[in-house]
Amino acid sequence: MVVNLEIPEDLLKGYDIKDESHLREIIEAGIRQTKIEEAIHSFEKGKTIDEAAESAGVSPRCLQEMMLQTLARELKPSQQDMKLVIFAGGTGTRFWPLSRKTFPKQFKKIFNDESTLQLAFDRIKKEFDISNIYVSTNQNYIHLVEEQLTGLPADHIIGEPAKRNVGPSVGYILIRLRKEGHRGPVAILWADHLMEHEDRFRNVLRKGKRLIQEKPQRLVFIGEKPRYPESNLGWIHVGDEIEEGLYEFREWYYRPPLEKCKKMFDSGEWYWNPGYFVVDLEFTLCLYKLYVPNAYRKLKEIEKNLGTPQQEKTIKRIYLQFEPFTFDYVVQQVPPHYAVVLTTDLGWSDPGTLYAFKEAMIGLGEKNYTKGPVKELETTDSLIYNEEEGKLVATVGLDGMIVVNTPDALIVVHKDNVLKVTKLVEELEKDNRFNKFV
Repeated sequence: MVVNLEIPEDLLKGYDIKDESHLREIIEAGIRQTKIEEAIHSFEKGKTIDEAAESAGVSPRCLQEMMLQTLARELKPSQQDMKLVIFAGGTGTRFWPLSRKTFPKQFKKIFNDESTLQLAFDRIKKEFDISNIYVSTNQNYIHLVEEQLTGLPADHIIGEPAKRNVGPSVGYILIRLRKEGHRGPVAILWADHLMEHEDRFRNVLRKGKRLIQEKPQRLVFIGEKPRYPESNLGWIHVGDEIEEGLYEFREWYYRPPLEKCKKMFDSGEWYWNPGYFVVDLEFTLCLYKLYVPNAYRKLKEIEKNLGTPQQEKTIKRIYLQFEPFTFDYVVQQVPPHYAVVLTTDLGWSDPGTLYAFKEAMIGLGEKNYTKGPVKELETTDSLIYNEEEGKLVATVGLDGMIVVNTPDALIVVHKDNVLKVTKLVEELEKDNRFNKFV
């Protein structure tokens, strides 16, 4: 990588070899460029960004931004069609006991006899060819994807050999796509969300594709118009409007306090972050190279062995070495001017917790959502879900409660404590008496 540092024109115009001060400045600029090139080379060879930056006499952040500028300049727009990847590898611990390790929530057919994975697939295949759709999941769930998405080619289901969070998952799918010859836009989507206005979602994806094809050196975030102050979500702050529905990106805020949420909501400048991105494949891998270099080196080793007899053995060995990290961590390192936000109103919801499931089905308010043989008396704002047809679940005097009964497990939890269900599942998993129920 060659870094071109601009020397001010006044140092070059009327330059006189006898002018010692000008000569010194030009020499110092040359030395500085040489040091930075050496620092970049040492970083690429395995030095940490801190070590490399110190040798060049610049801050780590400065060195990263200079490298990003150089890498971005080298990218060329691609008119290849967009690939769409649905990530479906989570275990859904917050949704226990409806979600289990062997059969997570994205496969559970609880939305008009369809799973959220099937809904996500149907949502995009109406607009985009199946040949461009992929699913990333845990190896243990490949058979579930095959059963539920019968039209998807088997080689478009990419299995991860271990659970290492979304950061390694995204990097892995990107190198797989690059190995297949893809260059250009990639949409990063999720398997466990609901949307009322699916046509708007497809429209936003089309716009994102166009934006990346025009200029690959950026990230396109999708911002959902907030319906109320929600402190359990991430928020995106937008800047000036570039064109209708497209804004400059300013900053993120993950799970702000409720009082802060109310101010953000009232300002009209903040949107929910549903976690959808349209990115350029090469630009995103550049971000991995700069901000998670150890992970990037592992990805490169996997990529080198794709299509060889050592492929499966190498993938399993290397994947287990990944330190877990989120994809959000990678994109949050990027300077704001490398991102834009497409805003929309999808009627989006993430039924990630049991109470969020109730909200997704009937909205906010005092109404109850019930399923199965249920009788409630003086009960408000509650989810009463019963999977056993031969058993009655009855409630009296409940408010804001979750009661879920399955054939082998029952949970009762207040809506304010639903996030603690993950902690409960962790405790169950450690206990030999109860880990079979996880």
